[in-house]
Amino acid sequence: MPWTVPPIAAERLPALLAAMPKAELHLHIEGTLEPEMIFALAARNGITLPYPDIAALRRAYAFGKLQDFLDLYYQGAGVLRTEQDFHDLAHAYLRRAAAENVVRAEIFFDPQTHTARGVSMETVIRGLRRACADAERELGISSALILCFLRHLSEREAFETLEAALPWRDQFIGVGLDSSELGHPPEKFARVFARCRQLGLHVVAHAGEEGPPDYIRGALDVLQVERIDHGVQAVHDAALLQRLARERIPLTVCPLSNQKLQVFPDLAQHSLPRLLEAGVVATVNSDDPAYFGGYVNANFQQVFAATGLGAAQAWQLAANSFEASFAPPADRQRWLDQARACFEQYAA
Repeated sequence: MPWTVPPIAAERLPALLAAMPKAELHLHIEGTLEPEMIFALAARNGITLPYPDIAALRRAYAFGKLQDFLDLYYQGAGVLRTEQDFHDLAHAYLRRAAAENVVRAEIFFDPQTHTARGVSMETVIRGLRRACADAERELGISSALILCFLRHLSEREAFETLEAALPWRDQFIGVGLDSSELGHPPEKFARVFARCRQLGLHVVAHAGEEGPPDYIRGALDVLQVERIDHGVQAVHDAALLQRLARERIPLTVCPLSNQKLQVFPDLAQHSLPRLLEAGVVATVNSDDPAYFGGYVNANFQQVFAATGLGAAQAWQLAANSFEASFAPPADRQRWLDQARACFEQYAA
């Protein structure tokens, strides 16, 4: 039976948002490259950066649109060269996520960003997976990898990337679609996603961030995805919104990313409250937190402060994150029970 959220005083809400167990389902590991780590890895690998210091690099983190961000994102990823680099990057994120009470992280990685520079698929996957195993053993955080295809490249290149990754098929649970959205509709990748589904991989895709609601519909109908990453433009299509709610299609929403990239320049106008009101399985995530000014707890706290969401919505978002994850049912139930206990602890 449905659980009734206990009354929680408004002044306790920020602490509750930080303390509650949650799953993070939309996180690009390359997007966790903090300026300090970029400089450290550049020094480790003998790379000269086009910035004199950390402060100058941080000042470059000003974006007017998605492409501005992507240009800097790909440049930053150039410092990742060795298996240890990928391990250290992922381990730093997982350590921070665990401290923010993330109990499950489903982590995107972009192999084409690295193989194009001569870094092998093996180097990328082995480094990331070793970090996931280390973090689970040391911190108790559950995690999994999702390989993403870059949508500004061709479907043929996506097929080549998939084939190159298949020797490590047991090291990742699914595939996604990211990078420049406009001009690259989901239909472009219909055949490679069909192949991924045949292989038993979970399938997700970015859609409806800068792109129109039709991109969300295409991801559902053509790619047959299980989750939509972003999806915030769905509020402009009533029939699509009803379908998302009816079919329990999760949306992995990233408020600070949307603000930084001018999708919603004012967080007070963010569509998250409307998505929740419509019964959509929306979740809150950090996307590329090093570039967008906040990890998952900052996303929760800032969007709640701006929109007036309360404890009932906090519970729904936590519960949605577990429902939307690809973790085993027993784990999802255990985390849900932990979240319920957390809410009871913060009850007025």
